[in-house]
Amino acid sequence: MNASFRRLLALAAVFFTAFAAVSAMRTCRAGGSLRDLIPGLSKNGERFRPESFTLPDRPPLDLGDVELLSRLNDEYANLTKAVVPSVVSIDTAGVRTEKLLDLWGRTRVRRYPTQGQGSGVIVTREGHVVTNHHVIAGQQQIQVTLHGGKTHPARLIGEDTLLDIAVLKIDGEGPFTPLKLGDSAQTQVGQMVFAVGNPFGLGETVTQGIISAKERSLSDNQRDLFQTDAAINPGNSGGPLVNLRGEIIGINVAIFSPDRENPGFQGVGFSIPSNDVKDALFQILERGRPIRGFLGVQMRDLDPAVRGALKYDGEFGTAVLGVSPGSPAQAAGLQAWDVVLSYNGETIRTASQLFTLVQGTRIGDEATLEIWRKGQSLTLKTVITESGAEGATTPPPGNSGEQGRTRDPEEILQALGIEVRDLSVPERMRGYRGVVITGLAATGLAANLLQAGDLIVAVNNSRINGASEFFLHLAASAAVQDTALLILREGKTLRVIVPALPRRE
Repeated sequence: MNASFRRLLALAAVFFTAFAAVSAMRTCRAGGSLRDLIPGLSKNGERFRPESFTLPDRPPLDLGDVELLSRLNDEYANLTKAVVPSVVSIDTAGVRTEKLLDLWGRTRVRRYPTQGQGSGVIVTREGHVVTNHHVIAGQQQIQVTLHGGKTHPARLIGEDTLLDIAVLKIDGEGPFTPLKLGDSAQTQVGQMVFAVGNPFGLGETVTQGIISAKERSLSDNQRDLFQTDAAINPGNSGGPLVNLRGEIIGINVAIFSPDRENPGFQGVGFSIPSNDVKDALFQILERGRPIRGFLGVQMRDLDPAVRGALKYDGEFGTAVLGVSPGSPAQAAGLQAWDVVLSYNGETIRTASQLFTLVQGTRIGDEATLEIWRKGQSLTLKTVITESGAEGATTPPPGNSGEQGRTRDPEEILQALGIEVRDLSVPERMRGYRGVVITGLAATGLAANLLQAGDLIVAVNNSRINGASEFFLHLAASAAVQDTALLILREGKTLRVIVPALPRRE
């Protein structure tokens, strides 16, 4: 044995001895003994012997003892099997641009990829899918994953941004399994419902709950929504809310969450009623776009300030802020500061209710309005036309160069030339409040002060929540004084002063 090999054995022995000593010290500090270092020995020095055990072979109850629950369990499973094959997962991809300013004030454009996920439901045998508009908005590529895992590209057929509905067509061979759109008018508070979708990209997920409330509205021109406690999370958007028959009674659209950075289900979710979805679907499939009735009024709910200004003490109604020139409202003889009491015999209590009824009226149908005007009750009739804009709360741009102080709110708004829209459901869910500028008249006083896309948060330090409220504050202020607008533009808060209308000579 040479010297090198002996040295190697000596080092190995030293290492083994040191390792054993350290292990023994750690075992003793942990409350063990040296016997624990020997595998297979118990604390008393004996080798481990397997324990004897007996597991129960019968459940504590037979299914006959819980017959009702057993049937309910089977029915839940049967409903799920019938519904899930019609629900799809939607993955989107696109490229968005962002304008940036460098240190020298030069503008450059940055492009960055975007991805999104959502849900949808097949509603025709040809493969048409209903989802939310915000799921696919601004995305160039849309891919649909069917039950079973097959993926197909899809193309956009049409969209209804106000209702937050989009219709897709699957580019692939069927057969496709559609779900029936039910009658949401028959939905009752308290009835059992199931939400199906793709939360957090997990794929087919079913949750159960009830209809918590009806006629929930998140903006002045948003149709009424269902509220449900069936768990809805990010990714569920566009998926169906179904009843016990497996019919679609709603399309899941939003959740309420106090945590804006990491939204999660808090027991409050919202769904678009299926009757509204069905109307939008038929219009998009037949004409490629939604068709809505248009009256041409700016409205204001009857709060104490409005009641006092009008000296109106009635129980219901909504106030007319302005009337668009050439609109059905003008043809009917409606005037600013009238109070609309009923529409086609239905009592009006809020401006959003009136907008919903008008938008749901067939184009060309005659509408009857009962109004209050300076203490008198009048009946007016007009023919509803098609809306050329998203909703009836946006006044037409001002084209006249004549400007001057006037008592007519409509003339004031035209002179300023600001067009706005209410915030969408996703925008409100992210915590934003106010209205978004959609256009500016070239001859308007605000043309060089504001930009399309600006978010107007407040008028003269008064927070605003919708278009009708914005127009009311603006019309009242601009007639007599400069008006301060608090706006949000590209992440920055700005204060813009819109000059008062000049006096007429």
